[in-house]
Amino acid sequence: MKKEVEQPILPKDFFKQFKNKEQFQGFFQTLFKQGIEAILQAELDEHLGYEKHSVEGYNSGNSRNGTFAKTVKTESVGDLTLAIPRDRKGSFEPGVIPKHSRMTDKLEDAIIGMYSRGMTTPDIEQQVAEVYGVSVSASTVSNITNKLLDNIRAWQNRPLEKVYFIVWMDGIRLKVRHNSKIVDKTVYLVIGLNNQGLKEVLGMWVSETESATFWLSVLGDLKARGVEDIFIACTDNLTGLTQAIKAAFTLALTQLCIVHQIRNSCKFVPWNERREFAADLREVYSVANEKAASEALDRFDKKWGAKYAYAIKSWRSNWAELVVFLEFPPEIRHIIYTTNIIESLNSGVRKFTKTKTIFPHDDAAFKVVYMAVENIERKWTMPIKNWGLILQQFLIIFGDRCRL
Repeated sequence: MKKEVEQPILPKDFFKQFKNKEQFQGFFQTLFKQGIEAILQAELDEHLGYEKHSVEGYNSGNSRNGTFAKTVKTESVGDLTLAIPRDRKGSFEPGVIPKHSRMTDKLEDAIIGMYSRGMTTPDIEQQVAEVYGVSVSASTVSNITNKLLDNIRAWQNRPLEKVYFIVWMDGIRLKVRHNSKIVDKTVYLVIGLNNQGLKEVLGMWVSETESATFWLSVLGDLKARGVEDIFIACTDNLTGLTQAIKAAFTLALTQLCIVHQIRNSCKFVPWNERREFAADLREVYSVANEKAASEALDRFDKKWGAKYAYAIKSWRSNWAELVVFLEFPPEIRHIIYTTNIIESLNSGVRKFTKTKTIFPHDDAAFKVVYMAVENIERKWTMPIKNWGLILQQFLIIFGDRCRL
């Protein structure tokens, strides 16, 4: 089959009029502008049902009403000021240049992508100018990323699984402007492990203070979205959380983070004794069962109690929640004795927030944390290690509550 030869749109001589790239670019920009405006007029003709100056428009109930100027950012020719036609009823909505649209979807997606990777607004402005040849302001970047708020609301209100085998709860502190002051606020995150062995972030909540009432509202939110049962909740002894869990999910077990408990104990001990103190403390939490742990704590208390009573008091007052992990096989112990899973998430979020020292409001903080979480979650495609064995253990221990 003979291949057709592509015919030139314009003769070669036509291009001789341009002496340099700038002249050609100016011509192309004018041509592009005229083409778009012609399309807009054709769209208005179709909307009204008659062409300009046509007698068919007499007494039709609607007519042309001039134009208004609108600056549109394009990828090919930069900024263009277009004459957008309008009708007297205000019912005309252009298809080629939608209302409230000033930038291509591709460029908006690029800005959102840069924002989600922790780039500051000035960095985004510079990058967009260099790569796309388009000037964007800080308010434009904010308006574009504000579109994420609808996604955040949908994500925050999405239905959840009925059962989560394990949940990890923790927060990340950020500086946010509030009532003309800079205050420390915490964005609290909750990770759930579902019956497929997959992790998912269940939601995020912001608060200045922790309390049982606050945590009851968080857990109430989870219940309203479909969560009926939680087997084990792993936390860092957050204020009021243990009481809230017991009230909201009466069958749930609460395991306090052993790593954080050790750190909190060691901070009372001077450096010259800390290594020996930590080695003796290890005998308390690395034993076979709760009885052996209790006996080890008594021995530890006898040796160190006189000097560091407060450190040991903390173990005794939180004992019931510190030794829950000893009831389980080693594979489950390994993932519940510490909040490392959510600490890893927090560390990833901090990489995205470190360039933003102060957030102007809660929504700005939410946008960055949400995009960071979204980027991190994309990597959570596989079940946790040894999931097949761990699932069998959960089935034996919790029986019908697993709801596979």
